[in-house]
Amino acid sequence: MFLSLKNPYRVLGLVLAVAGALFAPLAYFFIASVPLTAVALSAVMLGFTCLVLANARPYISPEASELILRTGMANTAALLEELGLDRKAVYLPSSMREGQPQALIPLKGDLDLQRIRGKIPGRLIVRYGDRPEDMAIAVTTPVSIDLTKLETVPGPTAPEIESAVTYVLAGLLDLASAVSVDIEGDRITVEVAGARLHYEDIWYYHCLGSPVASIAASISSEAFGRPVRILEESYQHGKSKVLLEVLA
Repeated sequence: MFLSLKNPYRVLGLVLAVAGALFAPLAYFFIASVPLTAVALSAVMLGFTCLVLANARPYISPEASELILRTGMANTAALLEELGLDRKAVYLPSSMREGQPQALIPLKGDLDLQRIRGKIPGRLIVRYGDRPEDMAIAVTTPVSIDLTKLETVPGPTAPEIESAVTYVLAGLLDLASAVSVDIEGDRITVEVAGARLHYEDIWYYHCLGSPVASIAASISSEAFGRPVRILEESYQHGKSKVLLEVLA
């Protein structure tokens, strides 16, 4: 099986490893130079290090992920603004949405969770209750795909949710540097340091929250297996603070 040479770390690793391996015996047996031999062996070790880094490097760069995320947000914001929807979204776990976590924005009034019966169908415009007004827009969240990359679904505890949010924000998407989570009753407080996409006073963020808050809400909803709503979101002193509510 041939290795892909599109990854710059892999190319650099192969060059260093092969060059070092070829030059090491030449430097030791023919030139009889211990320093040059040490340099060649160091090149081999650096080459293998680069090959390991090549496997750890994400397939899509953080910059490309951010561009795709912003494009999707712009399209969703245009749809919400065109329909005149400004109500807070409710984030649903995958168990209520045919295996994929999504957010519901009611078309009229507030979302009555007591009227939800069974799984909501996988469509853009969905009916969640029996009344004619029980209609909503189902929006795919930024974390819907990334949840499949988690080794295990986090449980309803602060350390597990914090670990999962950190993995997605700092590890996969490179949108933050550190995350802390605190749970009191049905309220979840998430503080994110170094957030690259923090809260702004725009239509999309008013309905669905910033990408940071959206990811935290989706993971929390999945952890509790219950709907979650973003109550408050603020950004100051380089930190994003998100207050979530776990709904019955």
